[in-house]
This record gives sequence, C-alpha cells and structure tokens, in this order.
Amino acid sequence: MHGKLNVFAAAPALMRDFRQASIELATAANFDPKLTELVKLRASQINGCANCINLHATEARAAGETEQRIYLLSAWREAPCYTDRERAALEWTESSTRLSEGLALGSAYETLAAHFTEEERVKLTITINMINAWNRLAVGFGLFADPKEIRAGSKTAA
Repeated sequence: MHGKLNVFAAAPALMRDFRQASIELATAANFDPKLTELVKLRASQINGCANCINLHATEARAAGETEQRIYLLSAWREAPCYTDRERAALEWTESSTRLSEGLALGSAYETLAAHFTEEERVKLTITINMINAWNRLAVGFGLFADPKEIRAGSKTAA
C-alpha cells in the first residue's frame, strides 16, 4: 500500500478495529453480493476513490458481475442492463453519498421501499455508509493498494 500516510501504521489499534468492524458489517449486511459490489463501486466512483474503484470492480467480477455492467455503472440511468431493484439501490446510493447536493432523498427512499424490505434498506444504507468512510480515508490520504493486498489484510484482521 502506498499513499501520503499509512493509516494502519499511524493508528494501528484504531484502524484494526475499523477494519474489523467493516468486515463484520459487510458480512452481516451482504444480502446480495453482486448488488453490494455495484453499490460500493458506484459510491467510490462518485467520491473519486481510485483504490476502492479498483478493489470493488475486482470484487464485482469475483461475485460474477459482467464487464458490461461494471463499465456502464457510471451511466446506469441510461443503460438498460440494470433491474428496477438495482436502479433503486443505485439511486439510494447516489442520494445518500451526495447528501450535501440536495438530491431527492424522499423520492429515492420511496423507490427503495418499493423494492427492498426494511431490513434490506438498513443493510444497504450501512453498506453505503461504510464505503463512504473508506473512500474518505483512501482519497484523503492518497491510499492505493492491490486488491490482493487488501484481501490479505482483511483475512488477517478477521
């Protein structure tokens, strides 16, 4: 891993706990592996996080996602290859990630509620919150690591 600051060396206990919480939340919240990776990838695109875009594109492929759907994700509204359920999750992801832009959170929630159970809505929102936190760490400190290195670190933390 390289960057402006090695957050794992600078605050090892805190980052160990944060990584462990991330792993536990991801495990508990993962109700649909392909959709989860699309959501993480879309939030990372919005936040301009090269590290997380690289990681979650790799993870999406590993979960069985197609190249076409990965490449079209930034234009999901115009691309016909996403289901209504996926569109609801992506709209919620964008609205939640861009809170300060005043996107229509109310209508996004209505769409979300039509396609997801209450429990799934919470799981999806936790997933969005966690990837946004990782994006802010990675972008803020210029972190970049090979996905294999990230996976190895996650297994060590677990």
